[in-house]
Amino acid sequence: MNHPPGMPGMPGMAGMGGPVSTLDTVTAVLFILWAVSMWLAVGVLAYANRGPVKPWLYKTSVGLIGLGVIGQIGHFQEHVSQAVYWIAHPTSPAWMTPWANSLSRGMGQVDTTKPSLGMEILHLTGNFIFLAGLVGIVLITKRVAGQLQSRKWAKMGVWMQGIHGLEHVVLTASVALGAKRAIGLSTWFGTIDPGPALTTYRVWWHFVANLIGTGILALSLYHLWREKRSVKAGFGERTGDERAQTPGDGETAAPGEPCPTCHTTNATAASPAAELVGAGRAT
Repeated sequence: MNHPPGMPGMPGMAGMGGPVSTLDTVTAVLFILWAVSMWLAVGVLAYANRGPVKPWLYKTSVGLIGLGVIGQIGHFQEHVSQAVYWIAHPTSPAWMTPWANSLSRGMGQVDTTKPSLGMEILHLTGNFIFLAGLVGIVLITKRVAGQLQSRKWAKMGVWMQGIHGLEHVVLTASVALGAKRAIGLSTWFGTIDPGPALTTYRVWWHFVANLIGTGILALSLYHLWREKRSVKAGFGERTGDERAQTPGDGETAAPGEPCPTCHTTNATAASPAAELVGAGRAT
């Protein structure tokens, strides 16, 4: 999120730099493929949800949400780490974790003449992974009639994270196109001079934005868990409690007891007393 050594906007980012390794390249490619695959899944789910329920829809939606949650946990911890480092060293260059540095170096190979481009691509990718997870919650609740709290919070998150993602698109594009400083709300459109002021403003701008976004995600997941019965019903799925209470396929009720599915009595094995009564009536 903040600029590495040699970047005019934020020179001297702590921990950044070094030769690019094969691991840097491989992890960077995998991270980008992660984001691309999630948005391909979003497109497939959005299209498939327009038609009848398909067996794979529910589980694929859950998987999309899960990947988004995992991605945001990693993304948010990076911003927390930067904020904690700033508290300990408020006038020092901004800091990135070793794994973020590795990914940034790998992505920066796109254009090695722009030292901060890899970092901008990294945070752009992380934000779109988060956004895809929020969209997944909107999609999984689409088949439920009425207003679900989980859907309401997820929509709020999509709007907010969409704006945040647009900020990262502008930051990344400005650096890629050769701007002397990254241009966006978090740099006050490039008007803040490089140094502690710019570092402070950008570190805390993105920390607060991710704190709010992560809070919205947590609330949406909480309500989704509470509303899971309605959500699963929309896909023809049953909860664990419902499966435990309902006999499985091929099961029948005990003799003389009503079947819980068809509500008729199973008389295939009546009691001896009932058989005697039946025989007496026959005579």
